[in-house]
Amino acid sequence: MNTKRLATWVILCSLFWTGSALAQKVAKTISFSIVETSDVHGNYFPYDFINGKPGEGSLSRVSTYVKQLRKERGNHRILLVDNGDILQGQPSAYYYNYVDTASSHLCARMLNDMGYLCATLGNHDVETGHAVYDKWMDECGFAVLGANVYKRSDQRPYLTAYVQEEVDGVRIAVLGMITPTIPQWLPEHLWSNLDFKDATETAKRLVPKIRRAAKADVIAVVVHSGVGPEHSKSRMLDHCAYQIAEQVPGIDVVFCGHDHREANREILNDSTQQKVLVLNPGANAMRVAQADFMLGLDSNGKVVKKQITGQLVDIRNQEPDQDFLKRFQKDFEAIKEFTTQVIGYNKATLDTRPAFFGSSPFVDYIHQIQLAVTGADISFAAPLSFDAAIPIGPIRMADLFNLYKYENQLLVLSLTGLEIKHYLEESYGIWTNQMHNSSDHFLLFRPDLEKALEPWQRLRFSSYNFDSAAGINYTVDVRKPKGEKVSILSMADGTPFDLTKKYRVAVNSYRANGGGGLLTKGAGIPLDKLRTRVLWTSDREMREYLRRDISRQSEINPQSLNNWRFIPTDWVKQAEIRDAEILFK
Repeated sequence: MNTKRLATWVILCSLFWTGSALAQKVAKTISFSIVETSDVHGNYFPYDFINGKPGEGSLSRVSTYVKQLRKERGNHRILLVDNGDILQGQPSAYYYNYVDTASSHLCARMLNDMGYLCATLGNHDVETGHAVYDKWMDECGFAVLGANVYKRSDQRPYLTAYVQEEVDGVRIAVLGMITPTIPQWLPEHLWSNLDFKDATETAKRLVPKIRRAAKADVIAVVVHSGVGPEHSKSRMLDHCAYQIAEQVPGIDVVFCGHDHREANREILNDSTQQKVLVLNPGANAMRVAQADFMLGLDSNGKVVKKQITGQLVDIRNQEPDQDFLKRFQKDFEAIKEFTTQVIGYNKATLDTRPAFFGSSPFVDYIHQIQLAVTGADISFAAPLSFDAAIPIGPIRMADLFNLYKYENQLLVLSLTGLEIKHYLEESYGIWTNQMHNSSDHFLLFRPDLEKALEPWQRLRFSSYNFDSAAGINYTVDVRKPKGEKVSILSMADGTPFDLTKKYRVAVNSYRANGGGGLLTKGAGIPLDKLRTRVLWTSDREMREYLRRDISRQSEINPQSLNNWRFIPTDWVKQAEIRDAEILFK
């Protein structure tokens, strides 16, 4: 038993009982906690299968922490919920998504073992496709929530809206939702026959109904959406947790995720002027978000006093649950065998770092695969991993998760030459600074650089939006402002590049659906028109095509295509040394 934590809880209960004029009405006090995991991204075991070393977070450590809480406070007083993006990231998820599809999904078995009350879907869960997430939901011994997801065919709910639970006479309702921007993230065949509604509007409509139907004393919202902006009146927001807290009366706590931003804040509701707790545990099962409730009930069982406190609990120092690990030992061994299998050999180190400063073997190998698989004229690709390397020597299956981080599929779009130029202008405009002399920064860093908590946060935009191109020859002049940097010289074979001609362009599924804004803000194609540009869609994710190519060649020696470069060269070389030190120190 954690005596320090229990003593703190006893003191809080005592203060709760005596610290208000309403205390005279309180006949008994009920306490319970809701614990949230979010954006676990396949971190089930305390082991990083990608890099072959112990991992910091994991469900196994969450299991230890939750068991301690349940032992201290009573099993029924700890409600465990997950907030999506749990089926993608580590190979432990990938293996049961696509390799061993006959067994029950490891994730479902683990969550059942840990006694989860409910879960939501995340965008990366949907990215696995209907066959994967529908099967996983069927195997979960609890409801997977999504109140704003409807069947397009008949506009009936596709997922359960909410669940009810009772703790010592206190009635609790948990409403679950998902970001409505799934169609912007993913190709339609992954979410076919589904419609996604605005999460805030859905909550406005359902919370009063839940309050009446469930006679709920407490309403918690679990939404796979980021914290988002405050005081926003926009709709269909990808990140809307603050908006829900502000605009929907009757909610006690909003558990969020998706953006990997840790949050523990109280937000004032516009209409009730009451504070709503907003919690986000971040990512990779390193922390849990915990809302602790103390409710005072009168002699008739009516709630007359309510106190809610939030905390983000770092579980990295917890010992992994050994009983948990024993139950899933065979799964661990199967995943490790899968990830350590040698699929080929690498004759040259593949490193993402050079990709920030010019044509690089890491990104250009992806370009070459995309062009070979699709037969496209031009390829767009970015360094999806911020700082990763595959060394010389054997290439194992795990290395492909560094080479290609996400389960993106491959598409071919029809774009004009002018749209291609504008696309690249947007990419390099968010990537590079306008240099006025050789002492300026080359990369476009955040103005408040010193406040960045992680190296990748020093950039204004994520590296997975820094697309370069193959199939054409071009230069990028860093002295020029955004929109005037790129000069396309010719096609890769030396033939003229035509701004009026239509070209077949290979992109990943995230980009094809408007991700990063390179097609919408850059090329100027309306979001609702992107699907009309699709000429071809792959049947497998990009990582599988990389595996096939490496297996086919047996030995690879990727080299830079050198089809594009930054100018002036001397300025960039000087700036690269300085900026690399800032970015990767």
